[in-house]
Amino acid sequence: MTVSADALAAFAVFADHLNFTRAAAELHISQPALHVKIRKLAAELGRPLYHRDGRRLVLTTDGEAVARFARTHDERLTQFLSEFAGATATRPVVLAAGQGAYLYLLGDTIRTMQPTRLRLINCDHRQMLSAVRSGQAHLGVSVLDVLPDDLTVTELTTFPQVLLVPAGHRLARRRRVTLPDLDGEALVVPPQHRPQRMQLEQSLRAAGADWSVAVEAEGWPLISHFAALGVGLAIVNGCVPTPPGMEAKPVADLPPVTYHVVHQPSAPDDPRVAALLERLHGSTR
Repeated sequence: MTVSADALAAFAVFADHLNFTRAAAELHISQPALHVKIRKLAAELGRPLYHRDGRRLVLTTDGEAVARFARTHDERLTQFLSEFAGATATRPVVLAAGQGAYLYLLGDTIRTMQPTRLRLINCDHRQMLSAVRSGQAHLGVSVLDVLPDDLTVTELTTFPQVLLVPAGHRLARRRRVTLPDLDGEALVVPPQHRPQRMQLEQSLRAAGADWSVAVEAEGWPLISHFAALGVGLAIVNGCVPTPPGMEAKPVADLPPVTYHVVHQPSAPDDPRVAALLERLHGSTR
């Protein structure tokens, strides 16, 4: 079996974009030429490297492994050439996380690291796992419903789920609330099919609470903003700041939310990644 180093490098760029137009533009080659490189690479390896999921291109498990190897190979080559030339390699560590993690958990870590030492990817938890599996990101941070068995996962920090209520609301005097207390209330909730929305609906149904949707909103900042405007009550992660004029009451019968750090088992062998891991855990203790 022979594998072209050029094809590996091209596949790594394609895996970053999962779009032939953008990848070909970055590589300064034509789309047909990129198609040929990846098709030949797949033929040499004897495995399909990507497939279509509706209108999207998605890496196969083998494609993730090839992309991870290609990126690792590129990093090691860059490191070797820098050391050979007597220079210091400046390749950054790549961190993938969602909006909530960046807003409420990772700010101190990002602030203390020089921009050249850290590159950030903003994505949901599925995209984060794919980025770590394919080597696009060294580390990922997210709330996970199911822990992957092919990656190393450690707990970062845990928060209760809390109800945001106006200070004058009937529930504002409670030390904590339960889901039956929300009977008859209108709630600001994430869009349908989001994990938080699905869990909330199932829990409210099991508690027998008859509630209604005040508005669907994407992301904790907008959800808490609508709650502060009086549109409806909202259940958010306990790390979300309480808006002025609102109270945050723990919801006793909802499970706490845990943020996890995810990486390849060998990732901490890289001192840069090990240092970032230490910073992440130190900033949330």
